[in-house]
Amino acid sequence: MKNKLLSAAIGAAVLAVGASAASATTLSDVKAKGFVQCGVNTGLTGFAAPDASGNWAGFDVDFCKAVASAVFGDPTKVKYTPTNAKERFTALQSGEIDVLSRNTTWTINRDTALGFNFRPVTYYDGQGFMVRKGLNVKSALELSGAAICVQSGTTTELNLADYFKTNNLQYNPVVFENLPEVNAAYDAGRCDVYTTDQSGLYSLRLTLKNPDEHVILPEIISKEPLGPAVRQGDDQWFDIVSWTAYALINAEEFGITQANVDEMKNSPNPDIKRFLGSETDTKIGTDLGLTNDWAANVIKGVGNYGEIFERNIGQGSPLKIARGLNALWNKGGIQYAPPVR
Repeated sequence: MKNKLLSAAIGAAVLAVGASAASATTLSDVKAKGFVQCGVNTGLTGFAAPDASGNWAGFDVDFCKAVASAVFGDPTKVKYTPTNAKERFTALQSGEIDVLSRNTTWTINRDTALGFNFRPVTYYDGQGFMVRKGLNVKSALELSGAAICVQSGTTTELNLADYFKTNNLQYNPVVFENLPEVNAAYDAGRCDVYTTDQSGLYSLRLTLKNPDEHVILPEIISKEPLGPAVRQGDDQWFDIVSWTAYALINAEEFGITQANVDEMKNSPNPDIKRFLGSETDTKIGTDLGLTNDWAANVIKGVGNYGEIFERNIGQGSPLKIARGLNALWNKGGIQYAPPVR
């Protein structure tokens, strides 16, 4: 009988703790502190990097601002936590950050064992290789025996091993935990090759002493769907983060920009009016726990997906990365968002 009573007491305590945790939602915590705590890269040009005054900018940073715009109607209501490849997951698991927006690949292990939720892919990427032009290498299949700089704790490290094993090639890994160490080692000539996501290679090449002396090889050896992640167990916050990304894509498809968003509220298109919260019977915002003009606030704060892409990593930036797979589905790419209705 005592054992039964003890088991019942423990069960009740567990239920009480679970109920308490469920009642303390991420959205209510974020509103209470007055900002979104966003985990970002320690410094990756075009994606997340602070300027000389400490102001953060980049593709992933703009997504943090978009979430703040959805919640507060103000893109400045964000604080940034720079994390390296290993720290990022601990920071999210522990609750130190509310959302991770740090060029992170969606994998089954991270989606399950690590306790995270991924859904919208904000950047379709793949792993590539950068070498010095002086090596006269035209293909990754010519890299047998090369010393290759790689960051530990990443899918990059695993993909590298798989690619060389599959192709019966030998290599010497030169492994570092922090990105600045990898960059410095490659720039100093401690390795022949640098491997990471191809978007990262375009960014990192700009930081080298002589960027024009380096070439990115044509091979893409992996699928790297990059996007934001949140902790499991809070569906409302997961929906807010996901639909913020979808709002950016839908806005580009609708032709809604940072400059014309107010004008577009008067569009005769009911889909656009519903999306921007200007239809009186819409509940798309309140169903999320936000105001009905949340999507309009997102676009006012940061612009649409295409605007974010072009100014940070596209043709309006030093990186000049082509849209490629990241073009809209009706423009030759695979960026696609569910309808807002």
